[in-house]
Amino acid sequence: MIKNVGIIGSGTMGSGIAQVAATAGCIVKLYDTKQAALDKSKAALEKILNRLVEKGRINTAEKKRIQGNISYVDSLKDLGDSDLTIEAIIENLDIKQKVFVELETYLSEEAIIASNTSSLSIASIASALKNPARCIGIHFFNPAPLMKLVEVIPAIQTSQEVLDKTIKTIADWKKVVAVAKDTPGFIVNRVARPFYGESLRIYEEGLADFATIDKALKTLGGFRMGPFELMDFIGNDVNYTVTETVFTAFYFDARYKPSFTQKRLSEAGYLGRKTGKGYYDYDENGRVTSSAVEKPYDEELANQIFDRVLVMLINEAADALFLNIASTEDIDNAMTKGVNYPKGLLAWADEKGIDWCVETLDKLYDEYHEDRYRCSPLLRKLNRQGKNFF
Repeated sequence: MIKNVGIIGSGTMGSGIAQVAATAGCIVKLYDTKQAALDKSKAALEKILNRLVEKGRINTAEKKRIQGNISYVDSLKDLGDSDLTIEAIIENLDIKQKVFVELETYLSEEAIIASNTSSLSIASIASALKNPARCIGIHFFNPAPLMKLVEVIPAIQTSQEVLDKTIKTIADWKKVVAVAKDTPGFIVNRVARPFYGESLRIYEEGLADFATIDKALKTLGGFRMGPFELMDFIGNDVNYTVTETVFTAFYFDARYKPSFTQKRLSEAGYLGRKTGKGYYDYDENGRVTSSAVEKPYDEELANQIFDRVLVMLINEAADALFLNIASTEDIDNAMTKGVNYPKGLLAWADEKGIDWCVETLDKLYDEYHEDRYRCSPLLRKLNRQGKNFF
């Protein structure tokens, strides 16, 4: 049983994971090299818990229990009694490996070492350890206390015992587990690429502006945020880096090709809400102050935009299943509970019709003759057989 949990990194993600574990009853030690960062994390937790008390979600006794389960430490050695340590620091392989090499010298042989990386190879991280079988990926989504999904990623070195114990622990923390193969982007960051990439492509072709594309996907698709709103929320530097990382990791597969539009915004420092300017302009409260003049709603154009982005998302989800990245259920759970998609993409494919998916992709390929529009073999197979995903 996992009782003692160490968290490396007291930023937004590390602090959020600490809150989740502490709420579940674990004894948590949150580590950071900077005392100021630890103080900031502690103050932020106080504010979050006070808000939950005000809303009646928890009482003051529960607030004190959660806070009492977390201690703040500035020495990696203090994590030595952890049954599970989760790293949530900068996305840099060398730095993660160095931290893990030192950490391993303090831990028991049975302790699990996990990374919250969203894009790096778990096998590469594990390779630095004397006992790589103890290493696994545990990828939370931001904000960790609110987002239900956690991707669990075993490396090829990870033992079955570590995988089983990790799955049980995350489930005990009241999270939905999606097990993913150790491939670039895992499930969510891989399958979601077309939401951004195809929307950017539509804009670059001059078919529609940012506001029109966002409105089409929210109105017709039921997405909570349009792709350009979401990229501004995430940060164009972060989103572009993930896209570039996935593109490189997949040996420059055209499906993941980054956009020059986003690259230029990132280079200019137009990162979105955090800088006050991105695809839209923002005030100090993060509200849009200006955007492209919204054109009259064109239902035919909106349908074209929605169909094109949706079929590319479905194709990516189908290919992830075809290549055994995750199960049908885990792929759909990942997208609905990890990034709040209105429906699971594979269930959406069944609803639209597998024949519609194949025909729409083939029309795009016939028009562009680009490999990004190649239809997944699994979609073709299901179409031939007259079968659905569910």
